[in-house]
Amino acid sequence: MIRERAYPVDPWHVREVRLDMDVLAQSESVFALSNGHIGLRGNLDEGEPHGLPGTYLNSFYELRPLPYAEAGFGFPESGQTVVNVTNGKLIRLLVDDEPLDVRYGELLDHERVLDLRVGTLHRRLHWRSPAGREVKVSSTRLVSFTQRSVAAISYEVEAVGGPLRLILQSQLVANEALPAQSKDPRVAAVLESPLLAEEELTTKDGGLLIHRTKVSGLRVAAAMAHEVTGPEHTTVDSEGYEDWVRTTIGCVLAPGQKLRVVKYLAYGWSSRRSLPALRDQVGAALAAARLDGWDGLRRAQREHLDEFWDAADVRVEGDPEVQQAVRFGLFHVLQAGARAERRPISAKGLTGPGYDGHAFWDTEMFVLPVLTYTQPHAVRDALYWRHSTLDQAQDRARTLNLRGAAFPWRTIEGAESSAYWPAGTAAFHIAADVADAVRRYVQATGDTQLEREIGLELLVETARLWRSLGHHDRHGRYHIDGVTGPDEYTAVKNDNIYTNLMAQRNLLTAAEVAMRLRDEALDLGVTEEEAAAWRDAAHSMTIPYDEELDVHEQVEGFTRLQEWDFEHTPADKYPLLLHFPYFDLYRKQVVKQADLVLAMHWRGDAFTAAQKTRNFNYYERRTVRDSSLSACTQAVLAAEVGDLQLAHAYLREAALMDLHDLNENTRDGVHMASLAGAWIALVAGFGGLRDHDGTLSFTPRLPSGLTRLEFSLQWRQSRVHVDVRSHQTTYALRPGGPVAAIELRHHGESVQVTRAQPTILPNPPAEPSAPVPEQPAGRAPLTHAPE
Repeated sequence: MIRERAYPVDPWHVREVRLDMDVLAQSESVFALSNGHIGLRGNLDEGEPHGLPGTYLNSFYELRPLPYAEAGFGFPESGQTVVNVTNGKLIRLLVDDEPLDVRYGELLDHERVLDLRVGTLHRRLHWRSPAGREVKVSSTRLVSFTQRSVAAISYEVEAVGGPLRLILQSQLVANEALPAQSKDPRVAAVLESPLLAEEELTTKDGGLLIHRTKVSGLRVAAAMAHEVTGPEHTTVDSEGYEDWVRTTIGCVLAPGQKLRVVKYLAYGWSSRRSLPALRDQVGAALAAARLDGWDGLRRAQREHLDEFWDAADVRVEGDPEVQQAVRFGLFHVLQAGARAERRPISAKGLTGPGYDGHAFWDTEMFVLPVLTYTQPHAVRDALYWRHSTLDQAQDRARTLNLRGAAFPWRTIEGAESSAYWPAGTAAFHIAADVADAVRRYVQATGDTQLEREIGLELLVETARLWRSLGHHDRHGRYHIDGVTGPDEYTAVKNDNIYTNLMAQRNLLTAAEVAMRLRDEALDLGVTEEEAAAWRDAAHSMTIPYDEELDVHEQVEGFTRLQEWDFEHTPADKYPLLLHFPYFDLYRKQVVKQADLVLAMHWRGDAFTAAQKTRNFNYYERRTVRDSSLSACTQAVLAAEVGDLQLAHAYLREAALMDLHDLNENTRDGVHMASLAGAWIALVAGFGGLRDHDGTLSFTPRLPSGLTRLEFSLQWRQSRVHVDVRSHQTTYALRPGGPVAAIELRHHGESVQVTRAQPTILPNPPAEPSAPVPEQPAGRAPLTHAPE
């Protein structure tokens, strides 16, 4: 955990004012740049020291064996791991004959700034070598949103105090040495030097490397070119070998003189294209980058972000840390999805190797809701990616003796990559999560083309899964048995409420769309009888309830289980999965992350207000938040039941997860779902956004620590602006949309909002939950809301 504030509070920047070696790996994740296709960790330009080097391409992976103590039928045989591809960030500098290395000599000044409005990482340093020579270095790095295959670095060196001989070595390096990522020697062997050289090419001002992976057979090309501005007699030359290409630039600088190098990078990969085709692809990308030049790339980057922030910005008054953090989170969410283009948005984006680079259900239930209302085109691409993996999901269902599509719990290219089947195979709720992402996107955008092309098929195949996975009992009630919900501490149980309620909506939505798009549904083999069976299963779905305690059961029999002994569980034993056997966790009342509480958010229409309050209080006392996914959901429900201060505290935990390294694992990459969760906690929590029945609904209320909350939503090609104050909320329809008015609900009352003038409505006071919700001993929110 970053115990001292590493980054001063600033509404539009994340600024590091001193270089702290103890949190170098964490800062590399925080300062990572990406566009959804290329990801560059925020490593220092000179490459060393580093916490964890990293350059990633979306969906570029290597296959590895999955370890089992004892194999079983249907277990996945191999997994996929993201590969650290060719590093093009590397720029070494020798001052006279001393390599610039911040661990030696004297670092007189050092600052790095992630500019959220411009989309760049800027670094400046003033260094004195052990021999007493001084230089000032200024570098700016970007990964282009407008040119998908391109990154660029502007690197400038100034001589201080006396003349200097400078040698700058700009490199492409493949097969970098990395810290061990697995204790399994079979896995480690696969991931050590995973790239086989196929071609190396040098030019006067750059070069190119092409490699392929040993097992998955994917081919990657990386190329670089340089523009050099320096004193007379500056030299430029390049040399290359199979795993590295180096361009060397030499000059002598007089005091006050500068050497400036602009480095253009291009990346491409393919499982199908030939080596010449890939070579030409990155060559063309370099040519396009040089055509725009550094200034053109920066200008396009700023214009792209101006448009994004105009649609997506959230303004918070009263908590400057949250203001900075929610923009930081939105920036990383944008980076993860902007140019993913029918490839997955993983749990870490492209900021680190955590979770092997896998995408989970986090994408559909945390990241895509944010993008649906801010960058819907990115959601469209993400849904097309899911559809592209449908054949594998259908194969997986057949292996499990089921119909329909069983989407993987964790994957890169579509195959299940989890060796732990209680959390992986049994977590069937991912099917309903995918279906709900389709429903939400089509509802918010009106994109009937996507609904016809892929949406209907996704809904149909997931509905078929639920109809084959579940069954009617002798009383006619529908059960879904032997599944794992979001709470992985309560695994392989019957009738998980989150799963059942999400499956219920999946079944009803599939039936409704299939009957509306009858010709397309007939092409998929859907009959009226099948749609009727879906509706029947949905209407008779079992929702476990403990009549004695007057609360819903997260799974059948949950409230009967033995209580976990929280009082005698020391703080250093969390997260529990690292210190206790799953056998012990599975049979007791302890919740890893919001599960039934998550159901009350996304299926709030299935609960009364009184039930939500009782359920929240019951499960709050048993939820330990051993997952970063939990705090934002608890913030949403705490706000809904009236505990606004607790909601504020959970908002802060979600928002500051990476800026404060609260879970002590930001080194492996940022927590994309938690960063998206900051938006969810604000907009769905304090803004009260819901869309259960196709109408935007708001129940805005602010905690005492916030005085204002402003946000915009894209809704059917219009932009709705919401301005929440302590006692009132203003709704406005921004100019330019296709309609002059929309209908929404404010605290349950129907309201017409027009472009003609804003609509101002009072906020009724919150009714605090009674009794006050309590957390397990020692598991209160990790940050406190300001008084």
